Amino acid sequence: MRIATYNVNGIKARLERVLEWLESSAPDVAVLQEIKATDDSFPREPFEERGYHLATHGQKSFNGVAILSRLPLEDVVRGLPENGPESGPGIGPDGAGDGQARWIEATVVGRRALRICGLYLPNGNPAPGPKYDYKLAWMARLLTRARALLATEEPVLLGGDWNVIPEDRDAARPAAWALDALALPPSRAAFRRVLNLGYHDALRLFDQSDGLYSYWDFQRAAWERNDGIRIDHWLVSPQAADLLTGAGIERDLRARERPSDHVPVWIEIDA
Repeated sequence: MRIATYNVNGIKARLERVLEWLESSAPDVAVLQEIKATDDSFPREPFEERGYHLATHGQKSFNGVAILSRLPLEDVVRGLPENGPESGPGIGPDGAGDGQARWIEATVVGRRALRICGLYLPNGNPAPGPKYDYKLAWMARLLTRARALLATEEPVLLGGDWNVIPEDRDAARPAAWALDALALPPSRAAFRRVLNLGYHDALRLFDQSDGLYSYWDFQRAAWERNDGIRIDHWLVSPQAADLLTGAGIERDLRARERPSDHVPVWIEIDA
């Protein structure tokens, strides 16, 4: 089974590109971020015509996440659960307290049941400041949810735009990002806390190379200079890691006409 994550940077603006990608790459499941559309305005028909079941957690003009699956989606949850003191004061669940559509999860059953979570983690800039405080509080809520999912002892996959550069080797110019919310030590530490629960960075299980990027800014000819960063990730539970057969980045999509600034990151899993 091929499962991919893709920040599309506006589903209506990139619909043609996304449909082309579905035809060429044929993922069995895809989690999308930054759909920038409400649930009722999401263009469902082209995806359903191609055999995909669809669950969305949308928001007008901003954010928004979705799951596409060739298999039925079961037990869909929209919004990251609120979880007590670790969440930080005043931070409520997506779609309620904070109103930001950033998390969706569902179970897909092939030969095995997989719990697949799609996320769009807050950017956090400018840092320091309230947006960075919100990023760290959201990551604390994510940690609690990741721990609860791990306790099920089922294959769990956390995929999406994490807005975290895990290590210096994940940026073409690490010094340029040193003071950015994506690479600040507290952001990296929060990312590592999820890994330290027992999750694995799926791509790094297969490729330890430098120069693996999933995002290139639209400004300053970043694509042409390969001035990229790796911020789109699959973190998988041990039970899921045991089933992985491959992982990679579809970087060539960034060279197409009117692309997203992100490209898909995929995993192959025996399920």
